Amino acid sequence: MKITFHGAAQTVTGSKHVLELANGKKILLDCGMFQGHGKQTGEWNLHFGFQPSEIDFLVLSHAHIDHSGLIPRLVAEGFTGDIICTPATRELCKIMLQDAAKIQESDAKFINKKRLKLNKTLVEPLYTMEDALLALSFFKRVKYNQPYTLTEGVELLFTDAGHILGSAAVHLDITENNKTTKITFSGDVGRYNDLLLKSPAAFRQADYVILESTYGDSLHDMAMPTEGRLLEVIQDTCIQRKGKVIIPAFSVGRTQEILYALNGLELKGVLPKVKYYVDSPLSEKATLVVKAHPWNFNNKVQEVLKQDDDPFDFEGLSFIEDTEASIALNEDQTPMVIISASGMAEAGRVKHHIKNNIENPNCTILLVGYSESGSLAGRLKSGVNPVSIFGEYYQVNAKVTSIQTMSAHGDQNDLIRFIENQDKNLTKKIFLVHGEPDTQEIFKQKLHEKGFQNVEIPYRHQSFEL
Repeated sequence: MKITFHGAAQTVTGSKHVLELANGKKILLDCGMFQGHGKQTGEWNLHFGFQPSEIDFLVLSHAHIDHSGLIPRLVAEGFTGDIICTPATRELCKIMLQDAAKIQESDAKFINKKRLKLNKTLVEPLYTMEDALLALSFFKRVKYNQPYTLTEGVELLFTDAGHILGSAAVHLDITENNKTTKITFSGDVGRYNDLLLKSPAAFRQADYVILESTYGDSLHDMAMPTEGRLLEVIQDTCIQRKGKVIIPAFSVGRTQEILYALNGLELKGVLPKVKYYVDSPLSEKATLVVKAHPWNFNNKVQEVLKQDDDPFDFEGLSFIEDTEASIALNEDQTPMVIISASGMAEAGRVKHHIKNNIENPNCTILLVGYSESGSLAGRLKSGVNPVSIFGEYYQVNAKVTSIQTMSAHGDQNDLIRFIENQDKNLTKKIFLVHGEPDTQEIFKQKLHEKGFQNVEIPYRHQSFEL
């Protein structure tokens, strides 16, 4: 048996790992899109590093685009197998992949309008809405803790990863030549004190663990709870400086956490009386999906539900759907909070909101999650000034700040807690994925200190015999 790491290898996005069995069957773990890597991003997304038509099964850990976003292209290039995921992941992918296809088609149309005038070769979208709809027909749903036979000799089990709604750690028991090899792929590991979701579940002993390492070198700052930090930023910006708070937020997970925290402030009677907007049709749809799965919430949220039947709604909140209403927010100079996708500010409406407010010293850009260093959010976080947006440079006069506690990824302590139920003498190897190289080296040393001696940091397209 062989495993090859085609994405999220010494980088954070583009999760794709191929298991090739002795009988020739190939299992793809995730099929994510690369994001925030500058000019390399497009090239990496065009070439998988393997032949899609040769993949027999795709096992999907969760719906985030850096894990699912290239599924329609996989199908367009010949994949016809089953796509196995949890029911909630299927529901989220239904809206997210169609949204991504719409963006791909729109971006290609915009680029080709310019290229046509310059008599240049036209570009094709990564995939189309037709590809996305076809891909959705291949999805099969498997619940947490429900054993599933993927193919002869391969047993699959999902356990709750606690990262976003429906996120799963993937456990494969593969029997070849009367010997069973146990493989665990963590997907993205959530927090053990998440605002909304249950903690990551314990799992059976594995021979090999493919472990994410996004925050393997750091601890999330818990000095001030999320509610308190949000209140501080809104009071400073909207009440004191009469400006706008712009929050780039992932449509799935992060947006709902922000709404829950703002609702908590209202329940306490301290939410500032300003306008609040979620300016993302995808975020609105994702919030409806999250609301439909209350059994995934942790005990704290269950207690809130006893006094508030909708913990994601509060006075002053509006959802923006059409483009004209989104544009109108830029003309409205009254204090407001705008929550909009994408989380890395690489695309979508939030990029326009940042462009229109970045030179205003009364405004604040609030970053609430992981940002690739090359993305707009990453450049703002690192202090780049001026910053390029849509090919033009803007002075960063707005205040740029962040809430580190809102990450849906576990920090170093969470990752150690996730892996420590494994017998160090029985774990043959840990592969670190979904992390930057410097971070992974630090985390590798931490794992060594905890007794896990055989730790690999694969590079893109590197293969290992298991």
